[in-house]
Amino acid sequence: MAQVKQVGLLAAGCQPWNKDVCAASGDRFAYCATLAIYVYQLDHRYNEFKLRAIMSEHKKTITGISWCPHNHDLFASASADSLVIIWNVTEQKVVAKLDSTKGIPASLSWCWNASDSVAFVSHRGPLYIWTISGPDGGVTVHKDAHSFLSDICLFRWHPKKKGKVVFGHTDGSLSIFQPGCKNQKHVLRPESLEGTDEEDPVTALEWDPLSTDYLLVANLHNGIRLVDSESLSCITVFNFPSAAASVQCLAWVPSAPGMFITGAFSSQSPNKNHHMSSTSEAVPPPTLTQNQAFSLPPGHAVCCFMDGGVGLYDMGAKKWDFLRDLGHVETIFDCKFKPDNPDLLATASFDGTIKVWDINTLTAVYTSPGNEGVIYSLSWAPGDLNCIAAGTSRNGGFIWDVSRGKMITRFSEHGKSGIFCIAWSHKDSKRIATCSGDGFCIIRTIDGKVLHKYKHPSAVFGCDWSQNNKDMIATGCEDKNVRVYYLATSSDQPLKVFSGHTAKVFHVRWSPLREGILCSGSDDGTVRIWDYTQDACINVLSGHVAPVRGLLWNTEIPYLLISGSWDYTIKVWDTRDGTCLDTVYDHGADVYGLTCHPSRPFTMASCSRDSTVRLWSLTPLINPLQINILADRPWDEIIGNTDRAVEVGASPLLCGKVSRDIKQEVDKLTGNSQEKKLRWFSECLAPPGRSKNLWDLVAVIKGQDDSLLPQNYYEGIMHMKHLIRFKMSKAQELTTVKMSKFGGGIGAPTKEERLKEAAEIHLRLGQIQRYCELMVELGEWDKALSVAPGVSMKYWKKLMQRRADQLIQEENNDVIPYCIATGDVKKLVKFYTSRGQLKEALLVAQAACEGNMQTSQSSASTGSAHFEGNNVEDFNELLHEVSKELAEWYFQDGCAVQAACCHLAVENIELAMANLIRGNELELAVSMGTVLGECAAQATHYALELLARKCMTVTTCFPSLGCRDLAADLLMMIPNNHLHLVKLCAFYPGGTAEINELHEKCSLPDVEECMQLAQTAEAEGNTFGSIKYYLLTIEPEKALPIGIQYVKEQISSSSWTLDSVCPFLDLLSYIRTERLLLHKCSELRNELLILCGYIGALLAIRRQYTIIVPALYEYTSQLLKRREVCVPLKIEQLSEELDAWRACTQSLHKSAEELPCTPPSELQQEIYATLLSRIKEEPLRGMIGPDYVTGSNLPSHSDVHISCLTGLRIQGPVFFLEDGKSAISLNDALMWAKVNPFSPLGTGIRLNPF
Repeated sequence: MAQVKQVGLLAAGCQPWNKDVCAASGDRFAYCATLAIYVYQLDHRYNEFKLRAIMSEHKKTITGISWCPHNHDLFASASADSLVIIWNVTEQKVVAKLDSTKGIPASLSWCWNASDSVAFVSHRGPLYIWTISGPDGGVTVHKDAHSFLSDICLFRWHPKKKGKVVFGHTDGSLSIFQPGCKNQKHVLRPESLEGTDEEDPVTALEWDPLSTDYLLVANLHNGIRLVDSESLSCITVFNFPSAAASVQCLAWVPSAPGMFITGAFSSQSPNKNHHMSSTSEAVPPPTLTQNQAFSLPPGHAVCCFMDGGVGLYDMGAKKWDFLRDLGHVETIFDCKFKPDNPDLLATASFDGTIKVWDINTLTAVYTSPGNEGVIYSLSWAPGDLNCIAAGTSRNGGFIWDVSRGKMITRFSEHGKSGIFCIAWSHKDSKRIATCSGDGFCIIRTIDGKVLHKYKHPSAVFGCDWSQNNKDMIATGCEDKNVRVYYLATSSDQPLKVFSGHTAKVFHVRWSPLREGILCSGSDDGTVRIWDYTQDACINVLSGHVAPVRGLLWNTEIPYLLISGSWDYTIKVWDTRDGTCLDTVYDHGADVYGLTCHPSRPFTMASCSRDSTVRLWSLTPLINPLQINILADRPWDEIIGNTDRAVEVGASPLLCGKVSRDIKQEVDKLTGNSQEKKLRWFSECLAPPGRSKNLWDLVAVIKGQDDSLLPQNYYEGIMHMKHLIRFKMSKAQELTTVKMSKFGGGIGAPTKEERLKEAAEIHLRLGQIQRYCELMVELGEWDKALSVAPGVSMKYWKKLMQRRADQLIQEENNDVIPYCIATGDVKKLVKFYTSRGQLKEALLVAQAACEGNMQTSQSSASTGSAHFEGNNVEDFNELLHEVSKELAEWYFQDGCAVQAACCHLAVENIELAMANLIRGNELELAVSMGTVLGECAAQATHYALELLARKCMTVTTCFPSLGCRDLAADLLMMIPNNHLHLVKLCAFYPGGTAEINELHEKCSLPDVEECMQLAQTAEAEGNTFGSIKYYLLTIEPEKALPIGIQYVKEQISSSSWTLDSVCPFLDLLSYIRTERLLLHKCSELRNELLILCGYIGALLAIRRQYTIIVPALYEYTSQLLKRREVCVPLKIEQLSEELDAWRACTQSLHKSAEELPCTPPSELQQEIYATLLSRIKEEPLRGMIGPDYVTGSNLPSHSDVHISCLTGLRIQGPVFFLEDGKSAISLNDALMWAKVNPFSPLGTGIRLNPF
């Protein structure tokens, strides 16, 4: 199983330099960055678009995409390396590829008259038509569309007239071809261009859906015309309000015949516009926003912006259904965390900008002014200075003040040579180093004074300040050498030169924990580790098959090094012996930058030529350490010194500043320090994703004073008792703008906008009068009057009088409409929920619970007191329902920790714990459960049991004594742990002496005594006792016939239940693997696997693990079919049960859009009722529902695996089975292991995905 987990993805932005860069079809839309295509799909349950796939086969800039009009699953893409690809979106795979398209395809489109033909054209033609399949497969040339006199910008097939096609040219002309008609080349240039050589490229072309001959044409400077392609005449010209606006794209609105929409870029103002217009009324109301290219699901426009943003605009509601702003559109060369804030990450890109991201929300919070050429490198100023230094390809270096948004210094000592690396000294904040293609590494002060110029024989690509000596710097050079300079001397010669690489050295990095140790990455594909004190290379890390770029030492584990390469991979190394611990294949192109923050040392960010930033958790690499902390092991098993940690084979130990600081703080505490220790380590080890938020909520539940809550608590998920109070103060804050004379500066919301926002909050809080007064102040009387009766009829009449007085003064005779505010909370909550606005629903429900809503009195006055009482209970129930729905939304989005926060906010601890366990956040669940105590005990014990299972079969550690003892320590934290310890001892392989030692630790009899107890129990007819004690002997296989015979007898009777057989099968499954695999046990092994498979299927039904139920039935059937066994199960029976389950639960696992299903037959209902009577209720109620780990929703770029359970491509983390080839999703593996401990391959090996 992978050791590095992907926990976050910053998708690339949409490229602005080609035309057909976004497309939509059905409930999906796609856009392309430079090298990858991003496909989003509507999640109907929550009414939001989610990233479903990243297609990244192209190696050069994508020039266009086109969705197949006849098949929503297919689309085509073309790129600058003369390649056209056909994709199947559902299966996320390439269907067909066409290499060498004889010129770069500038534009491409599916042929409307043929279901499997794609046309593409290079700048001067000809038009090629590629038929993908069938007898006529291959590429043909359009017989007329060639030999153009001006470059082609784009072309469009006619959707109805077979074979009719129009081309737009850079000189502003059109070429129209139609079978059986005269060809028209270079016609219909805008009148103002006739007889001139000026160019005015055609930016958009669309055929009128209401006519066979009309065509909308947009030219960059001459606006939009409606032309007749038959008579070659211009019917009408559409004028824009501003002559400076240029139309980039347009599209007809299918839901409004005669209407079209345009995307425009205005050179006068930074705002982007988009207008709607009609062919019958050429007056475009300037009501919408933003720019670049469109395609339309009904009433929606997909919009791509010049800054890389992407949006989906609902034209009816005039709102954005989806908006992703400010993505990088080109290679990201570098990324760094802000020194004083682990939540802020800066990225530097080929697109000439630096962006600063909040990694909790994955949104850009700052972006640099841009236009800097290529930015190769960046470095934050130390501490809280809030400045970034950057090196560019042609504009030297600069310092950008992030909060003020301006450049404050520029460095030009390297002239026009590119600066490949810039490094701000974190030991001396006045010094900045740059290295360049001119062969110099220059050290200067921040005000520009040059301190040292170190000349190299050729280009210098990397430099790094020593973290232990402020005057030492290392460089990497094109001449294959690493140099170390000492700044405290005046010499310009290096102190040391390290040779050994066989190609240029790119980056160098000093170890933060081991003095004198540094690493270098080279184009020879290796990473070398150098010891400055020994003048030697102490290790060569080989494994990459292309140049190495990113390098990162871990700041807590001294031997852990991570590298990124042009081979698209990230590798994690143990530098003690040169072992590669894990390889990550998820990026779709070269990996350039790697970074982590010292206070969150096991969260890493990486950036790549695929224009994405990805976040990774490295905590699985140090699993035993996390469990040592949970089991309250001594400090020397958690924290150590560097010398101890770097001994080959030593268990991981924390050696960095963060862990030492935590130890210092814990040692200061008096009384029970475990609670704080668990919280602090949890925050240090956990990736971003609200673990801080979780611990703040735990503190609130434990009764901590509100004044101790951190400021950013109110930015996350709040406890319900704080929600209304916080929103009230926010509303008051917004309202105080009334008092202020001046606005908030450029870009700040206007007074009106702030008052509107305040009014909206007051309304949701049930404070109707405050809302009305603010609306009156804004002049929106209709809105105020329509809800005023919700305050009182008296107030409404008074308000009517005021409005009437005003209308009389204005001599206005308008009648003012109003409607009564009903205060129907349930309807309002339902309305918000149906639109996916779950946070708003939660706010309303909580306001109702606090009695802020005036509810409608539908009962007689005599029953009103009773009615009010019920209301509070109803609202509480409603609040829990809404919080559950919001939690499920987070959970399905791969955010188990946020889901748990939603439950903690309403103090539903059982479901909070369940979400963490179902998200496989076991260590966090145990930590939180330990702190919460009794109210979380049942779930904590279950999480401890699963964690012990994780220790019991970690291949790298078990059966090492360390992990065996860890498993025992975890199980000893569970009360009534006798049976758990029996299972551990039964499973533990080893000699008699070792087994007896473990028995003694677990307070169990020795092996010989167990044999006697087993024989006695068997003689007394105590089946469970005899199985238990036989498993603890050196001949555990003696337990198999006894246990299997008992289970077979049970399921042969008509009244058996899961609870009567599960304890026996569960116990038997812990038999030592090497004994179970003995040849003499083969028949009993097969019977055990079949019984565990069948009972597993029933347990999966009980837990609603819908996706693996068919797989478990199929697994059991296959074993029955292929192996000689005697069990009371028939293949036909299994098939009938599966069909009955499917028929009776079909509504649960079909989406609302799918066709209605056939109702189950009477026999099926009967079979399913029998199944339910056997299954009974799940004892751990919160565990019902599928498992969904962090990262499950993140598509991978290039690491594609097909599940051997479902036959579908795996999205999210992959789990490899024991043959090393077969793969299933980690979610499926977790669910399988919880209901059937044996591998799906039927080998008898236990599955351990925890």
